[in-house]
Amino acid sequence: MAKEELLTFEGEITDLLPNANFRVKLENDHDIIATLAGKLRRFNIRVALGDKVDVEFSPYYLDRGSIVYCTK
Repeated sequence: MAKEELLTFEGEITDLLPNANFRVKLENDHDIIATLAGKLRRFNIRVALGDKVDVEFSPYYLDRGSIVYCTK
């Protein structure tokens, strides 16, 4: 069985939560909770309020995701 494709959306950081979690408002007006993906966490990339980010999440679990790219 093939692995399911991840959904990728652009969004904006609206709230900072504990443990490197963030509330992200997606471009389609949905709010999700996202955490930093591996490379962003490993290289200590700073993410602040108002940053534009790319978020990936599974089609099965649509309210939690991973931040995979950050633009200032």
